[in-house]
Amino acid sequence: MGMFDRTLEYIDQLQHANTAAAVCERLLGVTSTFGLTALMAGTVPQPGTPRGQQKDHVLLCDWPGEWLERYVARNYVDHDPVVSHMKQLQAPFQWREASQAITIDKNSGEVMGDAREFRLRDGLAFPLVTLDGQIVMVSLGGESVDLSEAEFGMVSLVSTYAIGRAMQLHTMADKVIDHVELTPRERECLQWAAVGKSEWEISQILGISEHTSEKHLLNAKSKLGAANRVQAVAEAIRRGYIS
Repeated sequence: MGMFDRTLEYIDQLQHANTAAAVCERLLGVTSTFGLTALMAGTVPQPGTPRGQQKDHVLLCDWPGEWLERYVARNYVDHDPVVSHMKQLQAPFQWREASQAITIDKNSGEVMGDAREFRLRDGLAFPLVTLDGQIVMVSLGGESVDLSEAEFGMVSLVSTYAIGRAMQLHTMADKVIDHVELTPRERECLQWAAVGKSEWEISQILGISEHTSEKHLLNAKSKLGAANRVQAVAEAIRRGYIS
C-alpha cells in the first residue's frame, strides 16, 4: 500500500470517530509510530487571559497532566517558542526549527527545558484557520521523533484532517457543509498536491505554466478557507473532491 493510500485509510478512520476523544485516540494511534505520543490543540488565549480560563481554549488534549498544569500555572503560552513560531509561520514545522528560528531567552528556555522533563523533546506543530477566522494551534510531541520527508507530509495531512473533524464535532458542524465549487483544474492541482507534488511538478504533469498551477492552488485554498496547502488538501478530502 502506497503512502497516499495509507493516508486515505487513516482519514477514513478519523471520519468515523464520533467523539473528540476518539479522534484523539485514532490520531495518536497513527503518529505514535513516529514518536509523536502527545497532542495539544486549541485556540491561543490573548495575552493576560486569566489562567483559570486558559483551559477553555483547549480543543483536543492528550498531554501529560502534570505538564499541562505547569504550563497553565506558569503562563508558558506567552513564552513558548513553538507558539511564537506558529504565529509567524503558516506551514507545519518541527519544534527544533522554532528553537533555531527564534531567539531563546530565559523564559522560553525554561519552557523547553520543562517540556523535556515530561519526555517532550521534539515534535510537530502547525496553525489552522477556522472559517470564522480563529487560529487553532496544533502541537504533537514526543521523546524521540523520527520522520522522513514523506512521513512528515503524511502526519501533517492526517493531523490537519483530525483537527478539522474534532472542530466538526465540537460545533455540531456535521450538518450540510456549505457548497464550494472547484474548477476541474483546481481539483486536479489539489489531487497532485495531495501526493506531494510541487507547483513546478504539477505544471509539468498538466502541461501548464508553474504560475498557472500556483494560481489554481491559491484559488482552491481561498475557496476552501484554508491557511495553507495541507489544510486545503485536508478540506478537499473532507468534501469528497479527492478520493
